[in-house]
Amino acid sequence: MTVTERERLIGAPVDRIEGRDKVEGKAAYAVEWSVPNPAYAHLATATITRGTIRAVDATAARAVPGVLAVITHEDAPELADGSGELGILQSPRVAYRGQVVGIVVAESSEAAREGAELLRFDYAVEPHDVVLTSDHPTLYRPDTVSPGFETDTVVGDVEAALHAAEVKVDATYSTPAEHNNPMEPHATTAIWEEDALTVIDAIQGAFFARNEIARRFGLDPSRVRVLAHHVGGGFGSKGPPRPQAIAAIMASRHVGRPVRLALTRRQMFALTGYRTPTIQRVQLGARKDGRMTVIAHDVWEQTSTVEEFAEQTSVVTRMMYAAPIRRTTHRLARLDVPTPSWMRAPGECPGMFALESALDELAITCGLDPIELRVRNEPRVDPESGLRFSTRNLVACFREGAERFGWAERDPTPGIRRDGRWLLGTGVASSTYPARKWPSVAYARRLDDGTFLIRIGAIDIGTGARTILAQIAADTLDVPLDRIHIEIGDSDFGRAMLAGGSMGTSSWGSAVVMACRRLLLGQDEALADTEGEQEESASKHAFGAQFVEVAVNMDTGEVRIPRALGVFACGRIMNAKTARSQFIGGMTMGIGMALLEESVMDPHLGGFVNPDLAQYRVPVNADIRDVEAIWVDEVDTAVSPMGAKGIGEIGIVGTAAAVANAVHHATGVRVRDLPIRPDRLLGKLPR
Repeated sequence: MTVTERERLIGAPVDRIEGRDKVEGKAAYAVEWSVPNPAYAHLATATITRGTIRAVDATAARAVPGVLAVITHEDAPELADGSGELGILQSPRVAYRGQVVGIVVAESSEAAREGAELLRFDYAVEPHDVVLTSDHPTLYRPDTVSPGFETDTVVGDVEAALHAAEVKVDATYSTPAEHNNPMEPHATTAIWEEDALTVIDAIQGAFFARNEIARRFGLDPSRVRVLAHHVGGGFGSKGPPRPQAIAAIMASRHVGRPVRLALTRRQMFALTGYRTPTIQRVQLGARKDGRMTVIAHDVWEQTSTVEEFAEQTSVVTRMMYAAPIRRTTHRLARLDVPTPSWMRAPGECPGMFALESALDELAITCGLDPIELRVRNEPRVDPESGLRFSTRNLVACFREGAERFGWAERDPTPGIRRDGRWLLGTGVASSTYPARKWPSVAYARRLDDGTFLIRIGAIDIGTGARTILAQIAADTLDVPLDRIHIEIGDSDFGRAMLAGGSMGTSSWGSAVVMACRRLLLGQDEALADTEGEQEESASKHAFGAQFVEVAVNMDTGEVRIPRALGVFACGRIMNAKTARSQFIGGMTMGIGMALLEESVMDPHLGGFVNPDLAQYRVPVNADIRDVEAIWVDEVDTAVSPMGAKGIGEIGIVGTAAAVANAVHHATGVRVRDLPIRPDRLLGKLPR
């Protein structure tokens, strides 16, 4: 049966091909692989925020039965590159609370942990600074913002345009530090065999990890192999290698045995990155009819003294809405904190909270429906680059969502709908995320039994990547799915984009399509590399519309979400089941951002005071009720030959703003600082 005689696999709601292995416990994660005679390592971390280690006492740690070794800065091997977050144990300096200051290796994980807790450090403590402000004395302009965008952009005389605007919004918004908290902790098994190193890691990009590890240890990359067959979530925190990988590799070489090392949940709060807190000022100027004449979006955020990370928070404003006069800026404060890093939709997620909240405030000021305001400011081309959009179906998402959500019946007056002691309201916001791809290599081979082997260095962090790549290969080769064997998660398979930036499917899928097409041309074995592949010149983004209903308790300030709807335009959907899961997962995470998630920094102790899932609140079943995600039909071959864009991150973008806008509609109270805690509403609600 050919593909023309059966339903295409691409787009079908295919079950995950590794699902049974995961349910039955057969899928081995980073510290579950069977290795010979493993030892176990545990990290000791700094209990001060800034200073120097004056002395180490490892006597009690070494006396624990089963302890094999204690490694500190006094005897750690010198790394070829000891800079940044991965430069552990290279000096006695302490740059943030929770920094790695020792490794204990033992016959069991319990003995290693006991030994680490008995390590004693004498510190020379120095004053620290861990609080971000918009006038911080260390503020500076970074050269670029992640992953290489211009730091600032200015078009026209912004101040003059703001002064002349008929209608103005000038508001400051803030978002707190947030932590990724994947289900699987960051973990590594390291194995040295003479001068060859195998690293089984909880990582989102095996090939990139291989190169970074090789560089850090001064090895030829061909001597390093990174494996990651199953990864239990990441949300960006497992993008680059983390300190536990370096520690496990050090420990394995030191004791001459394989070593397993898994971070505790509390250690993850200091050692695996987090979403930077932001302070954002948004200024909008418009005519009375709501058409914007000027947009300014200025951002203050933090980095560490160890390594720079500059989140691209206001970059999204450069392409979102039409306005002839524009400015976006980013400024960083160097603080005595762990280095921020990627967290699902870095930049776009906090940036769109501020921008979409400001759009709602502008709509109210102009007396316009918030959807109509966005439609009136829909650009024909990318406002700053001038490029055409490959596809842009934002308005279609709003139209479809408004009909399904019942938006037409909405009374715009805030604070008047009640159900007993609950105030009711609805809100809306836009979603967007860049649609990109990265060069990748794929291998395809026709086997003697009529099946096909596909190898690519992709990583499946729970998104269904294995299944989707098998669907793409099967449709390209015009064979049933059960004739495709997929192998992923191995740096030896060659260059492949990491599972991040919503680029996995477009990057890996493009390489798989190319390899399979070469097989169809008569080759029994094909290697495809998309490096240098010609791309269309266009502004490429996915779009969506978020609709949220809230209920706010007048007595307690509690906010509940009875229903939420996301409508997305993300190119051709590869798998209806996994796509819906990704969209709803992102929206759920966005609800958590709006109402719950907050890593609280103690300015006196200099560390996060809620570093576990008992105190760092994330949504649970009782918090999430009727959440639905749909999509409009769209194919974008400018992004990938499958017509697909990425979907992993867009679901979280705009959700928090839609919740905040709905809270204002319900209560008349505008909350500009996340999360929307009860204390930020109590005393302001109508009685």
